[in-house]
Amino acid sequence: MDGRGRRRTFRTLLMTHTTPDWAQRFSDRMSRVRANEIRELLKLLDQPDILSFAGGIPDPGLFPADRIQAGYDAILADQDLARQALQYSVSEGYLPLRRWIAERMALAGVDCDEHNILVTAGSQQALDLIGKLFLSRGDTVMVARPTYLGALQAFNAYEPAYLDLPEGALANGLDAEALMAGRSPRALGYFVPDFANPTGQSLTLAEREALLDLAGRLDMTLIEDAAYRDLRFEGEALPSLLALDIARRGSIEAARTLFCGTLSKTVSPALRVGWICGPRAVIEKLVLLKQGSDLHVSTINQMVAHRAVSEGYEQHLGVLRGAYGAKARTILAALERHMPPGVTWSQPQGGMFVWIRLPQGLDGKVMLERALAEERVAFVPGEPFFAEIPAANAIRLSYSLPGEAEIEDGVARLAALIGRMG
Repeated sequence: MDGRGRRRTFRTLLMTHTTPDWAQRFSDRMSRVRANEIRELLKLLDQPDILSFAGGIPDPGLFPADRIQAGYDAILADQDLARQALQYSVSEGYLPLRRWIAERMALAGVDCDEHNILVTAGSQQALDLIGKLFLSRGDTVMVARPTYLGALQAFNAYEPAYLDLPEGALANGLDAEALMAGRSPRALGYFVPDFANPTGQSLTLAEREALLDLAGRLDMTLIEDAAYRDLRFEGEALPSLLALDIARRGSIEAARTLFCGTLSKTVSPALRVGWICGPRAVIEKLVLLKQGSDLHVSTINQMVAHRAVSEGYEQHLGVLRGAYGAKARTILAALERHMPPGVTWSQPQGGMFVWIRLPQGLDGKVMLERALAEERVAFVPGEPFFAEIPAANAIRLSYSLPGEAEIEDGVARLAALIGRMG
């Protein structure tokens, strides 16, 4: 065969090796996986003229950067510590950090030890691992209405069916059998009892007890997402679901609640340090799943995190509570001053969020488009936070990042836009 013939044959081979249709090769579960709208909105922070209430992220001015820097320096300057810090480690997590977490949990009414703790890459990985352990296709996940979008993302890959609990349902009593009629009896409940994302609201003590009653009647495992629990700036602290569960059932080994904590909101999200606290029988299985996921959280980050919280952590929390409390009071006062009739909002006592209910007929997504174009203000529309039937006339504002003057200005701009749209 001459050179031209060989070239023709090569071109023919190239033509028969077309680009794969990747969408046809993905697993069925990928049909449930969607982009996180909040992650996409965070890209707006790169635009300097956007005033953003979108990302529920910590104020970087409050990071204990000096303490974190000192931790890295001290560890890497010590030859023995450096070898440990830069090496593979156990999947359960750095032992001194797990013991610190267990001691802190015990002070809050959760009698446990390091064997009840698994360190995870933030609480987001905790949700994914729990979903992988407990959910089969069609199983029921009970959530608040609305609920944390990231939890829906974590669970969606395991193809559950969702059950929204309407606002106020726990306070008004629930017929468990009617709730679960026609659904898979295997149920997982996911709740954020303290300063929930997106509403900023908390469950009362009576609602926490009612939720545990419901979980008992349904034989349901509860996930307690405590990401914002340490950021209470008003009111009296309430016991965690896990603490109440242990008080009822006698020990953590008999509890049905899994507590998910994190240092992302109080120390730094970049360290990627969260944890699950629960019965040893569950933690042992979660460890196996983590081994197949990422082996372990960065050893040096765990060691630095432990140094950062070992001394002065309560004083640091006091600084955070003071700062976020001041911002919350600013946004609530601005909403009271500027919002037109028909707009209502939550009254958070901690955390980073205010949930706004718009007048009927207004759509949060449409409002976002106009807010960006006309007012250069960003927020998160409420619709993605609903597992079942969405509500379009809601938006989430996060007050954690902007300064108090920006909060006042941004609320005034949004109020003017709502007035024009109404």
